[in-house]
Amino acid sequence: MTKFDKPGKKQGDYHDWAKEAILKAFEDAKVSMCKIEQATAGYVYGDSTCGQRAIYEVGMTGIPIHNVNNNCATGSTALYLAKQFIEGGLNDCVLAVGFEKMERGSLTNKFIDRTNPIDKHIISMRKLVEIFDAPLASQVLGNAGIEHMRKYGTKPEHFAKIAYKNHKHSVNNPYSQFRDEYTMDQILNSQYIYGPLTKLQCCPTSDGAGAAVLASERFVRSHGLEAQAVEIVAMEMATDLRTTFTERSLMKIAGYDMTKTAAQRAYAKAGVGPDDVQVVELHDYFSTNELITYEALGLCPPGKAGEYIDRGDNTYGGKHVVNPSGGLISKGHPLGATGLAQCAELCWQLRGLAEVRQVPNVKYALQHNFGLGGAVVVAVYKLGFPDHYNRSDNLRKIKNAIEELGSKL
Repeated sequence: MTKFDKPGKKQGDYHDWAKEAILKAFEDAKVSMCKIEQATAGYVYGDSTCGQRAIYEVGMTGIPIHNVNNNCATGSTALYLAKQFIEGGLNDCVLAVGFEKMERGSLTNKFIDRTNPIDKHIISMRKLVEIFDAPLASQVLGNAGIEHMRKYGTKPEHFAKIAYKNHKHSVNNPYSQFRDEYTMDQILNSQYIYGPLTKLQCCPTSDGAGAAVLASERFVRSHGLEAQAVEIVAMEMATDLRTTFTERSLMKIAGYDMTKTAAQRAYAKAGVGPDDVQVVELHDYFSTNELITYEALGLCPPGKAGEYIDRGDNTYGGKHVVNPSGGLISKGHPLGATGLAQCAELCWQLRGLAEVRQVPNVKYALQHNFGLGGAVVVAVYKLGFPDHYNRSDNLRKIKNAIEELGSKL
């Protein structure tokens, strides 16, 4: 992945950033463009065939390129489709790339002459609460937080603690758009947005790109890549259910049931549960969404997110480390790239390459990427060949020890 930056600050254009991310993925996977049989390209803001323009930067081999747009879940949707090509036996090696070149400020509609794709969500919300002059996404997620407060006694400080954690985590991430640590008072007293949300509890718009190379087990073995391969044990996508609009719940309008459904399917397919997971990259485009998603993912029981936060179970030393990257709140949120950036972080964590933000003893990693409108992708990752990785890691440690000893002599 590239470093994420504030719109207008990053040099180059979307195809330059995609090229950087793809070449890094190729280097890591020890492949070149000639090995890629199909590609998926995720972006939200751009004309048709931006995916071709981006991928042509690294080679023009005539392969199928599929352009993907699924709101904030676009990056993981590109990843999901690439995985299906492999899993269905169509290909042995597929590229997934996501990128975004965004405008500064809150997101706005680009097409005002047609039906807004989230009109059902807004109509359902309007039946329950008044609509104000604030960004619609902040109202949807702010209202979800308000409902959680009324139902379970959650306090504004719980949402602020999530932002405090994510800003603190971001200090150790060189790819993060923001790397500043804030006090609770600074977070609570930053610019008011809506409901319990202040500016430092909302993600920024961003420019950047991410990429991943997906391969079959046959390809991995034939190319000797076992020592670094990460397996996507399960990846499930869900869209809105009828309950989103029929149960008069602001949390469900914000995607609670959708996430819960995808998570349950992913756990069942992987044969694990939330207690087996050590690290999570979770779609925290607002702190309120992170809190309600703890419960939807089963990281804690319904209504217990406040206690989960107060115990420190969402950070280092707790039950799970959620968003060691800093999450969207600090790392940034270039819509098409976010899902692939989450994938990169979890792969680094599993391979022990996350440096100072490394979570100890990671066996299973969990990804959650959400798009209002709606789509959510939940995935479970683990090392594909842990025995090979351990041997490789031991050899690396021996080599480093010999080099260190030699320098001392």
